[in-house]
Amino acid sequence: MFFPLFIPIPFPCNMFGYRRHRIYRESSPDQSIVMLGTLPNDFLRITPTQAQSQEEADRATAIHLQHQMMTRVGRIQVSVVSAVLNKNYGMTRMDPYVRMRIGHNVYETQTDVNGAKNPRWNKTFQVYQMPKGVNSMRIEIYDERTLTDDELIAWTSIQIPEAIYQGEVVDEWYSLTGKLGDGLEGTINVILSYSTAPAPVAPVVMMHNMYPCSGFASVPVYTVPPPQQPQSTSPQPRPISEEDLKQLGEMFPAVESDVVKSVLEASYGNKEVAINNLLQMQDT
Repeated sequence: MFFPLFIPIPFPCNMFGYRRHRIYRESSPDQSIVMLGTLPNDFLRITPTQAQSQEEADRATAIHLQHQMMTRVGRIQVSVVSAVLNKNYGMTRMDPYVRMRIGHNVYETQTDVNGAKNPRWNKTFQVYQMPKGVNSMRIEIYDERTLTDDELIAWTSIQIPEAIYQGEVVDEWYSLTGKLGDGLEGTINVILSYSTAPAPVAPVVMMHNMYPCSGFASVPVYTVPPPQQPQSTSPQPRPISEEDLKQLGEMFPAVESDVVKSVLEASYGNKEVAINNLLQMQDT
């Protein structure tokens, strides 16, 4: 007769109970610690030193000044060409010159000695940053005297045409007022144009140790690199008309027609550029 053999095997009493339960509790997400609320402003931020703060302030100042220097402003170009007067005042031929007033700014041409009733100046003025609210200019013609004060012989007020702000060149003859009456003293030829150009500003120099007693350490000053200039392309030549040649010939009678034509061709048919080049030729 056989009896079953039982061999007892010892097991830890907490092998499947307490230990498993403890592992489960430790890995359960319900027992994770969660922080609620708004993070502080200095969370994960390092407080800058005094030198770093001064460096950042210098960099912001340099960028601001650079933007100011890069600002473009409007420029009105005024060319006082010539005049046709109806009367010669005085015992001798007059020596006329022009005084132009725009806002509080005053511009003068050279004197055309013995210009009499047909003076020519061919003088160009560059007017930057027109005063706010100013939309006209006053033209005055004086006769330069030697022994007495210069005499005002004619004048006019010119409204700055809106067409120049659209890129047009306005070439007009304006009536002059004087002793003979309103608009009866003669006419004057003035050419107006408008363009944008960089503002003429002085370079800004910031010393390496500008504030020696402020307690800040010397730090380099940041500057903004100049913007890359677009590649220039050759302007497209404009067709040269006989009317343009005739008009330039009347404005510059002392210049040969072939020279006027060559200057206009070299200016790619741009009459305004050709006028400036011819004026510069006469000044030299």
